[in-house]
Amino acid sequence: MTHGKPDTWTPPVWRTPEGGVVSCVEKLKVMHQNLVEISQACQDALKDGILMGCSEKQLRQVLHAIIDALENPYKG
Repeated sequence: MTHGKPDTWTPPVWRTPEGGVVSCVEKLKVMHQNLVEISQACQDALKDGILMGCSEKQLRQVLHAIIDALENPYKG
């Protein structure tokens, strides 16, 4: 996978928990669109925070913490 904005990178081969390949075109389209939207929302939050005088480093830490705190609603 190439790092950068999801609308410009080559996505990884998405895998199932068992290691199989997710190959459904519609699922892959949804995943890609979700990542593009998340990237744009994060970029907007970073830009707005910097314009308001917030620390870029702190903003990035908060964005990472948000991702780290996500819960799997299907676990268990």
